[in-house]
Amino acid sequence: MAEDLIRYDVLVQDALRSVVRKVLNEVLQAGLPGEHHFFIAFDTSAPGVRISSRLKQKYPEEMTIVLQHQFWGLTVSDYGFEVGLSFGGVPEKLFVPFRAIKGFFDPSVQFGLQFDPHRDEEAAAEDTDEAEVSAPLSMVKPAAKPDVKPASGAEASGEDKPEAPEAEGKPAAEGEAAPDAGAAVVSLDAFRRKT
Repeated sequence: MAEDLIRYDVLVQDALRSVVRKVLNEVLQAGLPGEHHFFIAFDTSAPGVRISSRLKQKYPEEMTIVLQHQFWGLTVSDYGFEVGLSFGGVPEKLFVPFRAIKGFFDPSVQFGLQFDPHRDEEAAAEDTDEAEVSAPLSMVKPAAKPDVKPASGAEASGEDKPEAPEAEGKPAAEGEAAPDAGAAVVSLDAFRRKT
């Protein structure tokens, strides 16, 4: 059998992820229609996932969230989505890249999609590079200036504390460089692999 150089498996997964992105965008615009609600399972250790250390410790590999009655601050980009949820009475903000999603299920109509987020780690690494350039600034917190001091000691730790909605933005995930406020626009061609 010939080697699949086109990588149809990756293309199909990307197309199905666009279904999830479109559905979440529609929910963002008009809310959940009828009885629709979603169970979204994702890899908590995937690049770009941002959850509190408390949730990361409780769910080191995989986590399933439910978007039904009590969620807020839904934001959707080409790269992923951010949402506020309550866990044991503690409000949290999560950012989940679409590449980290392992499953999407709407039990109201028995519709489900299953993904393998590790199918092509090289493709995921390339998408992460491109997403850092194209992620909306509301989803990325700029790097802090060294002379800026937090208002109180509680704000300095940032651990297990709900973040302020979009005014504060999201901190860069571990290992990601936060964009500089004066950063220049870079063409995506600079990140494409040379053949």
